[in-house]
Amino acid sequence: MRNWLMVVLWMAVIFAGSSEFFSSQRTSRVIGPLLRWFIADVSDETIRAVQMFVRKGCHLGEYAVLALLLWRAVRRPYAGGTRPWSWREAAYVLAGAGLYAVTDELHQSLIPSRAGTMSDVLLDLLGVIIGLGLLWGYGRWRKDW
Repeated sequence: MRNWLMVVLWMAVIFAGSSEFFSSQRTSRVIGPLLRWFIADVSDETIRAVQMFVRKGCHLGEYAVLALLLWRAVRRPYAGGTRPWSWREAAYVLAGAGLYAVTDELHQSLIPSRAGTMSDVLLDLLGVIIGLGLLWGYGRWRKDW
């Protein structure tokens, strides 16, 4: 149950990130001044590019974390136990996180200052794949599967 609670809490974090509070207009109020503090003569174009990079990077990161948490919940780990990699369980994680990504973008489409896009869903899925890839690589490195 604790593992699923962590999934639900992380989904709430993602949901909050899809709100008005984290719209591009609001995040630009933080990123722009911060960049100008480091580089006084930074151009507006550079600020927009950095803001886009940070915002899209957050998609990758938050969905990679979601993949890790979903993997743990689906696998129901037990003390001292290891199980081989399961492509079926990886597919469940990908499907579950993908479904949540679609609902997240639908939520954003209902907020006036946000836009729900299919490209963001694909970016979220890439984040899930990165998370699963890290898990797979870690397991291969440890020789657990």
